[in-house]
Amino acid sequence: MSATISMLDVVAVTSDVLDRGLVRGQVGTVVDMLAPGVYEIEFANDAGETYAEFALREDQLMVLHYEPHAAASP
Repeated sequence: MSATISMLDVVAVTSDVLDRGLVRGQVGTVVDMLAPGVYEIEFANDAGETYAEFALREDQLMVLHYEPHAAASP
């Protein structure tokens, strides 16, 4: 994982987590740092209602970016 995960980062799961009802690409928000490399993620619908919240490892997550990063620019 190249990006450091921080509180309130928007993240996506990188693979299915079927025992929790999530599929790859579902988006959540980091709401707590539980241990090194382990984060509490809240998943909410478009109305802002939480439908899942649980811990995931850093290797299960990808930080989403809404602005271009200087290193990615030509």
